Amino acid sequence: MTGLWYVLGFLIAGVSFVFLTIGLAWLISHRNRGDRHKGLPYESGIDTFGDTWGRFGLSFYIYALLFVAFDIEVVFVYLWAIVFRDVLVGGLVSMAVFVGILMLGLAYAWRKGVLRWR
Repeated sequence: MTGLWYVLGFLIAGVSFVFLTIGLAWLISHRNRGDRHKGLPYESGIDTFGDTWGRFGLSFYIYALLFVAFDIEVVFVYLWAIVFRDVLVGGLVSMAVFVGILMLGLAYAWRKGVLRWR
């Protein structure tokens, strides 16, 4: 029965923490305090011109996805290099297959012209 009181106490503490945090953020928020320029978007203190909701080209997203894919590859290769002496030939073959599949994906993207900046 004592464990139930611990769970109930943590539940009350968690719920009260959430509501206290939201309430405190609401109290200290900038609800129309100051002049009308306070809520405007700006870059480095310079007033914006044109549309502030401009769209980015699709090439930015493709580069970001390729970066994430190869960044994860680096993490796996680093972890594999740490345990290289323990994995023997099976680990070497599996890492070669992993890197080979990623290189095939890179070759495919290169052939499709994804890496050309427009």
